[in-house]
Amino acid sequence: MSSLEEICRGLPLHPLPENRGRKKGIPHAPVRTPNLTAQEEKLALQNALRYFPPEVHKELALEFAEELKLYGHIYMYRFCPDIEMRAYPIEEYPCKTKPAAAIMHMIMNNLDPSVAQFPQELVTYGGNGQVFSSWAQFWLVMHYLSEMTEEQTLVMYSGHPLGLFPSHRYAPRLVITNGMVIPNYSSRDEYEKMFAMGVTMYGQMTAGSYCYIGPQGIVHGTVLTVLNAGRRYLGVEDLAGRVFVTSGLGGMSGAQAKAAVIAGCVGLIAEVDEAALLKRYRQGWLMEITDSLDHCIARLRDARENKSTLSLGYHGNVVDLWERLVYELDTTGEQLVDLGSDQTSCHNPFSGGYYPVQLSFEEANQLMSTNPGRFRTLVQESLRRQVAAINRLSDKGMFFWDYGNAFLLEAQRAGADVEKRGANKIEFRYPSYVQHIMGDIFSLGFGPFRWVCTSGDPQDLATTDLIATSVLEDAIHRGVSASVKQQYHDNIHWIQEAGRHSLVVGSQARILYSDQKGRVSIAVAINRAIAEKRIKAPVVLSRDHHDVSGTDSPYRETSNIYDGSAFCADMAVQNFVGDAVRGATWVALHNGGGVGWGEVINGGFGLVLDGSAEAEEQAKMMLSWDVSNGVARRCWSGNSNAYETICQAMEETGKLKVTLPHKVVDESILEQALHH
Repeated sequence: MSSLEEICRGLPLHPLPENRGRKKGIPHAPVRTPNLTAQEEKLALQNALRYFPPEVHKELALEFAEELKLYGHIYMYRFCPDIEMRAYPIEEYPCKTKPAAAIMHMIMNNLDPSVAQFPQELVTYGGNGQVFSSWAQFWLVMHYLSEMTEEQTLVMYSGHPLGLFPSHRYAPRLVITNGMVIPNYSSRDEYEKMFAMGVTMYGQMTAGSYCYIGPQGIVHGTVLTVLNAGRRYLGVEDLAGRVFVTSGLGGMSGAQAKAAVIAGCVGLIAEVDEAALLKRYRQGWLMEITDSLDHCIARLRDARENKSTLSLGYHGNVVDLWERLVYELDTTGEQLVDLGSDQTSCHNPFSGGYYPVQLSFEEANQLMSTNPGRFRTLVQESLRRQVAAINRLSDKGMFFWDYGNAFLLEAQRAGADVEKRGANKIEFRYPSYVQHIMGDIFSLGFGPFRWVCTSGDPQDLATTDLIATSVLEDAIHRGVSASVKQQYHDNIHWIQEAGRHSLVVGSQARILYSDQKGRVSIAVAINRAIAEKRIKAPVVLSRDHHDVSGTDSPYRETSNIYDGSAFCADMAVQNFVGDAVRGATWVALHNGGGVGWGEVINGGFGLVLDGSAEAEEQAKMMLSWDVSNGVARRCWSGNSNAYETICQAMEETGKLKVTLPHKVVDESILEQALHH
């Protein structure tokens, strides 16, 4: 068993570690099919070997070539470290700086088997959200971080550590880019080739930026989505006895079961992968599991009648579930579902993100590598069947939304009936959850703010929970608008429920949705608690990239931008740069995430609070920009919530000056001018 000290010494070469291959008994990533030419295969092997000195090339070349042949990628399984992979207390990392140790803490959390979806393939979530492209990169990064001083910055190119470069103490300690491919070559097919050759990487959002905090990260957003769906679609505050049907219990989607319980509804979630289903059940995130559709229907009826809270995992294909719900409607006249969505990894539908109903899980895994064309045909046929069932239930009163996983986009490409007549190209028959629910929240400046207690002590997390609750309660007492007040109340309720529901998986982390004022106030209060020794070790601030300013994604985060700029990525890029120059400890910019490769540009940050006055000033400056940037952009696009929010921010911050739009009051002049 390796130690942290050994992990930080660099690649183990003398002797080479034993090649234990793929571990049995843990989930593994589906086989990739990059369709490399002979020359490209040679290049992939050459690129992998350049991490090692020539004397080991002959031995490693054979096994790397075998990995490429069997799995479609060179993961370098030999170098998967023999260590308990988890977020160790920050004091245990052999580093010269606390920020470097904090980054190590975050990296190892992303690779923790209780957190990561496919840990041996370095995939944290989403089916293909990589932390690194290979294990050689992990060893080099850990070594560089252990050597880093406050006058150096580690530069990461799509999983590859380019090196430590001289900088200064106010610069980021780490700058990450993932998947920055020239736009005309940013296609799925090109990606598969480039990833196999080891020259680019899909970091999803918080996988490749080292900021994932387990499924808790999406539980809160899902709770808010379901609560606000009830308010918008059903006109109710109390969801008791209301049924929410969806799919996916993997890395991110696993949050849905717990979110249904916290929201107080009946959640029925389908999952084809038994390992993922059992993982969530054993973690206590699912109350019940079954492989019987008859049992599903019986439990739905019982929970609806008794208005009891339930999370039920169905081991089977969601298409079968939707079609059974249609059958019940047609034969009994009973509409058993109120709310519906989908959280399969549909951004990656032909490589394990979506499993067609015509095949078993095992058959699908085999076919996707042996006959990709046939597999693609079955996926698209399955999508058409799924949409047909959803449409039937929707016509009878169910409310369905797209969860930003490219489900409707891929369904449209498959020929399913999801068209919205007379709409623009980012609108479908059903809304994105951003268009109808989260977009309004983003425009108020609210988004998924989070922090990690690097001591690893649950008591530190409990202290931060009390601090955050106190900050929000104080803000309500001092007076806020009705819409902001509702969000604060939802988040206070969330913090109280989070502790009760044991949401921590991996690092001692918490997420809540907050606006600019709330984020800054919470950060300042936590930093002062560290200075006063009420919190034992530094705290890392971060957020999901899925936020007010972090992501340009026309089918999700910016789907409620209607001025024609939804396909523009200035906001996310400016956010990355702006965070870097305002005090972030590390910054990341990614191609892909959520809706898939080539469909989105997104970025994130990490900011280490150490109790110093300097950290407080950096938090104030960086967090203010990190929210205001996106609110200002949304304001310019014509969003009234954002207009009011940014105007208030300008009143409170003398140095903030934002260009405000003038609305065309009489739209008839547009037609008159164009037809003059």
